[in-house]
Amino acid sequence: QVQLVESGGGLVQAGGSLRLSCAASGRTFSGYGVGWFRQAPGKEREFVVGRSSTGLLTSYGDSVKGRFTISRDNAKNTVYLQMNSLKPEDTAVYYCAAASYGGTLPTKYDSWGQGTQVTVFS
Repeated sequence: QVQLVESGGGLVQAGGSLRLSCAASGRTFSGYGVGWFRQAPGKEREFVVGRSSTGLLTSYGDSVKGRFTISRDNAKNTVYLQMNSLKPEDTAVYYCAAASYGGTLPTKYDSWGQGTQVTVFS
């Protein structure tokens, strides 16, 4: 399995931006599907974005479409989540995950990072 470490979370005013990073170790991201999920207190883990192992398919959750963008730097073995126009309802712990293929369901992912807190205030 690949080990994942997220960073980049923090406190930001509504309308602002943050970029989260997910660094892989142990194995490269190549050949893995990658996803970002988030979980707010008292709520289920929510799909944010996923990119297939081939890199040909990317899917965004409805609540973040047009505002969030996933990207990958293979040289740095890191995946990024650029978050723009942030809203208070984006407040959550954000997790990156890796899977043999990918998808929108958390159960499809084998490796998870520890999460990074994002708090958006109005």
